[in-house]
Amino acid sequence: MATQRMTASGAAGPAAFPGGAELFRLDPAVAHLNHGSFGAVPLPVSRVREGLAAEADADPDAFFLAVPGRLAEARRRIAAHLGADPEGIALVSNATEAANLALGALDLGPEDEVLVTDHGYGTVTGAAARRARVATVALDPDLPDEDAVAAAVLAAVTPRTKVVLLDAISSPTARTIAGPALLTALRERGVVTVVDGAHAPGMLAEPLAGEPDFWFGNLHKWAYAPAGSAVLAVARRHRDRVPAPVPSWEDEHGFPRAVEYRATTDYTGLLAAPEGLDLLAALGAAKVRTHNAELVAYGAGLLAGLPDLTPLPYDGSLAMRSLRLPRRLARTHPEAAALREHIAARLGCRVLVWPWPTGGGIRVSAQIYNRPEEYERLAGGLRELLA
Repeated sequence: MATQRMTASGAAGPAAFPGGAELFRLDPAVAHLNHGSFGAVPLPVSRVREGLAAEADADPDAFFLAVPGRLAEARRRIAAHLGADPEGIALVSNATEAANLALGALDLGPEDEVLVTDHGYGTVTGAAARRARVATVALDPDLPDEDAVAAAVLAAVTPRTKVVLLDAISSPTARTIAGPALLTALRERGVVTVVDGAHAPGMLAEPLAGEPDFWFGNLHKWAYAPAGSAVLAVARRHRDRVPAPVPSWEDEHGFPRAVEYRATTDYTGLLAAPEGLDLLAALGAAKVRTHNAELVAYGAGLLAGLPDLTPLPYDGSLAMRSLRLPRRLARTHPEAAALREHIAARLGCRVLVWPWPTGGGIRVSAQIYNRPEEYERLAGGLRELLA
């Protein structure tokens, strides 16, 4: 349990994570309560990346000729942190790219059915829609727990279902969907499972739990890596089928090297990515997760005290929470974006506002650079703004 302290308003909140804020170069005038969208890069990781960029500028030949081997070493270090087979993962740019690679390996046709949920990330679901018929499970945001979510997904599986594409943790509603029990049940039904684990590395102790056929996760969110850093994990029986995104000089080696190497591009983020996971381990990954979960619980509790916000069911171990907005707000993507920017301009707070046809929601995150006072600021400002 994190140490409690009294904030300026007299409310109790978790104490600051020792040295947490000093690890980042974030603008202190802004309350950055949206780590779940883009992450933030700690200074030690940024410095490693800057050193790699300087190295490439000083001797491009030496740098790029060494890239395949250095990627393999980075992959080994990352795999050790994730509990993955280093020959079963490939380093890629982001979850959307990984989704395209995974679905491209499955030889889907227009009559094949991919089952998704209405909590899925738009571009990931779009990758499925480009290749096959998509069936969507409507998951009520108020479903009480993981078991209810699993029951709804399994009830939607039909003889036409070839693939099920699920979030490990849904982006808008911040809830667990692809838990190990659901993945096991789908495997027993002979369905290929593809898991969008965008928020899993760094936030989950066992990000690949459940042994999905394909899994991908961003490293730039909770694993402290630079942007453009993600992982695609593939079960052994599928690895020979994963297409390289472009013709590669590493094609003869197959997966994962052919997927990772793309000629002359910027590899500095991927090569620096292991430093983020090393830093998380040095800080104490379990300690960071506990702190962040307690801090976001404090912030969500303040927001739940507002008359117009309704908390959604949540997993108390996660560092993100979502609440429903009044029914009149954020019904569409443009409305949600407008409210998000209004909150940023008026309150100096960065949050995610997500759309829903009957009224959207607001998601807050917690990271070691955040303070209880920032959530108080958001709650106080929203009380007036929503009124």
